[in-house]
This record gives sequence, structure tokens and C-alpha cells, in this order.
Amino acid sequence: MKKLPIVGVMGSGTRAHADLAAPLGRRLAALGVHLLTGGGRGVMASVSRAFAEVEGRAGLVIGILPHLEQDGGSASPPGYPNRWVELQIRTQLGKEGSEPDSRNHVNVLTSDVVVALPGSSGTASEVDLAIRYGRPLILFGDLERAQSLPRSVATASTVDEVIAFVRRSVLDGDPPLAAQQQQWEAPPPPPEGGAQQ
Repeated sequence: MKKLPIVGVMGSGTRAHADLAAPLGRRLAALGVHLLTGGGRGVMASVSRAFAEVEGRAGLVIGILPHLEQDGGSASPPGYPNRWVELQIRTQLGKEGSEPDSRNHVNVLTSDVVVALPGSSGTASEVDLAIRYGRPLILFGDLERAQSLPRSVATASTVDEVIAFVRRSVLDGDPPLAAQQQQWEAPPPPPEGGAQQ
């Protein structure tokens, strides 16, 4: 059985950013990878739904779920997991951010490549952790946030650029960090009427 790469998609837990997340989810499903998210609402649900609805896909929707202490018991917070999560990874970790007891470490370390959509402080901490742990990382949408990050962090304004980065990072046999050694640029379009070599 072939091991499939895991693509972590991080983003807002409140806003779906469906214009970015839905086409990305469909393209990742067709690529033959597993999708990993935090398993909740917003971008997590939007990308998971689009991924899960692709018939004949090889990969699973994986959700790394937070923990919530309540009334002497424990459970995941409301909205976790979203209904498209197929493999639930329940953790004892509940905090966002980059603190040692944050599940964001698990999200990033389990991913072979990280795609960061727009989000707030939780997404920003996952971006920081991806840089710290040397995971291939690409920002998709809201590219102004790249101004405060190392130049090695790739950016994309289209789904095609994200998919090309994922391919280079985990599918084409390049060492994962090689894709981050310089600012990534999309390949030129193929010549009209001919296939790209």
C-alpha cells in the first residue's frame, strides 16, 4: 500500500473563506493526498467538505481535535469534529497558539506540507510553528501577512500555485526543505497547443 502525503490546511475557525478553501479541497483530493485540519468550523469545514465530496479520492479527511474540560468530564468543543472528518485524532490539548500544550504542534508536525489560508492568532501560530519545525509552508490568500515572515515562506494567489508547491514539496521527490530555500514562483504556462515538458 502506497503511503499518501498529508497536507495540513490551516485557517480561520470562524470564516469559511470558501472562495479559497473549496477549490483547494477539491484539487487536493484529486491529487491523491490526505487532508489534515483542526477538525472544526470555518476554513476547516469548508476545505474538508470540498475534499470529502470528491468521488474516488484516495485520501482521508483527518481532524486533530482539541480537548475541553467541562462538568468533570471531557469532550471536544462545539463544532468539533465537523461532519466531514473521517479520521478523528482526539487529543488532551486544548489551547491555541504555540505553547507546549497546544494542539497546533500536532497539526504542523503531522503535516508533510502546510497550506495557510487567512485566519487569526491560531493560524499565525501554526505558520510560526511550520517555520520553526522546517515544514514546507505556503500562504494562500491575504498575502500581506508574508511581509513579516522570512523570505523563504512561499506565497500563492491561485490554487494552481498551491498545488504546484505541494507537488514540488511532497510528490515529486524533492527534499521537503528544498522548496523553501528560495521564494517559490509558479511555473510558466505551457505553450499554446503543446504540453508542458
